[in-house]
Amino acid sequence: MLRLLFCLTCALILLASSVASAAIVEHSFHVRKLTVRPLCSDQVITAVNGSLPGPTISVQEGDTLVVHVFNESPYNMTLHWHGVFQLLSAWADGPGMITQCPIPPGGKYTYKFKLLKQEGTLWWHAHVSWLRATVYGALIIRPRSGHPYPFPKPDGEVPILLGEWWNANVVDVETQALATGAQPNNSDAFTINGLPGDLYPCSQNRIFKLKVQKGKTYLLRIINAALNNELFFKIANHNMKVVAVDASYTVPYVTDVVVTGPGQTVDVLLAADQEVGSYYMAANAYVSDGGAPLNSTTRGIVVYEGAPATATPIMPLMPAFNDTPTAHKFFTTITGLAGGPHWVPVPRQIDEHMFVTVNMGISVCPTCLNGTRLSASMNNYSFVHPTSLSMLQAFYFNVSGIYTPDFPDTPPVKFDYTNDNINVLNPSLSITPKSTSVKVLKYNSTVEMVLQNTAIMGVENHPMHLHSFNFHVLAQGFGNYDALNDPKKFNLVNPQLRNTIGVPVGGWAVIRFIANNPGVWIMHCHLDVHLPWGLATAFVVENGPTEDSTLPPPPADLPRC
Repeated sequence: MLRLLFCLTCALILLASSVASAAIVEHSFHVRKLTVRPLCSDQVITAVNGSLPGPTISVQEGDTLVVHVFNESPYNMTLHWHGVFQLLSAWADGPGMITQCPIPPGGKYTYKFKLLKQEGTLWWHAHVSWLRATVYGALIIRPRSGHPYPFPKPDGEVPILLGEWWNANVVDVETQALATGAQPNNSDAFTINGLPGDLYPCSQNRIFKLKVQKGKTYLLRIINAALNNELFFKIANHNMKVVAVDASYTVPYVTDVVVTGPGQTVDVLLAADQEVGSYYMAANAYVSDGGAPLNSTTRGIVVYEGAPATATPIMPLMPAFNDTPTAHKFFTTITGLAGGPHWVPVPRQIDEHMFVTVNMGISVCPTCLNGTRLSASMNNYSFVHPTSLSMLQAFYFNVSGIYTPDFPDTPPVKFDYTNDNINVLNPSLSITPKSTSVKVLKYNSTVEMVLQNTAIMGVENHPMHLHSFNFHVLAQGFGNYDALNDPKKFNLVNPQLRNTIGVPVGGWAVIRFIANNPGVWIMHCHLDVHLPWGLATAFVVENGPTEDSTLPPPPADLPRC
């Protein structure tokens, strides 16, 4: 009896401690015009609370985050909380016309959700048109009180947000590209924490500086917030130790280069163990499609305490723009920290098998220059966002005609997917019909998906992001996926967990996840040039059998279309 009372008392203390460690963290975001001058001229942008990047949000696992968004800009607006599970809070996920209608100019909406079962570096950004070029910021989820990191506590923590800058209104850049059917203009600069560094015109004094003390260790929370570019990141004469990706802990991995696709995050430990001095950190583009090099490099400076003010920083030797071997090595060497905080073992029973091609193509456009425009698709379905009602509202209220539950498990035609000559051999494969097609999943079903790149109109690495879920990356490779031999390469013990996967250029990746959250969840390429072209699909996860597995009703202030 005494033992039972003791156990009960301990359980109550543990429960009370857990409840006490959870807090409500509240912010107000005012989205409005801001005039900035990163390069040679003033530019009016859309930003949050008058800053670029926007505010960093810091919470602990278990907290409830409440963000009141006031749209004082001239554009429709939504915010997406990239990588957040949104357990039973799908109304707060944020992609326009998927889980909500946009917040109109002059409107407001409150995002409210719990941060559960995940910790690390995530981020938030606009999810309407190209506005996330300047509407973005870090979202840092630290462990609950009394729960340490699974690595030595660093002496400091620093968000490193890698961005992209245009000397133009980004909405106009996207609109022009869609109107002509052509590729949009390249950006004019990359940035580190909103600053371009000293290699661009008029930017010599607009450079991020990280001050460090010799002998101390710093946790760099690296976020690729660029719209259309994967990036290499290096610090001269320093190695970095990767300890997490996409807010999931990893087996520590020492490297001198970090590679990130748009939407991905990488946490690294930087030991200030070199001679006192100044060292450039730098980021440049990884261009996987075989096109022209993008001659653009952003730089910041790591400055040791006591370094002479006149010291010339040392520059790292950066990878070539098309260094696929370096990128592939980084992406495939990382493994998950099995047994670490919030680790989820690989599910072994598979309910849904999917083989999904990731295609570039064309669609008919009578008003475009050549009568066609660039398009993109998954399994030859080019995704179109609805316009009259969000997909989540259609799901909740059982409204027909907004989407169709017919996204195929396999492509309509089997072919030599990565053959560079395939477009010449079969031009009909490049035509991508438009639809709002979804895959319906039973609650708690396990999905295994082969993502296969194609060479219909060139090959490139596609960073594919799945809302609401982390997935295990079981294997990656080049060429066509071999269903007989490639499963032998699966890591079922400690694969990396991610929410965004760079499908290798001219290759494939296999992911597996459990659909344990009811709602409508989009999967799309996080190159923003490709989303309006249709490189997306959506999963409709049905309600489960209990209240704890059923989508709750929408909030009263949900914007209307």
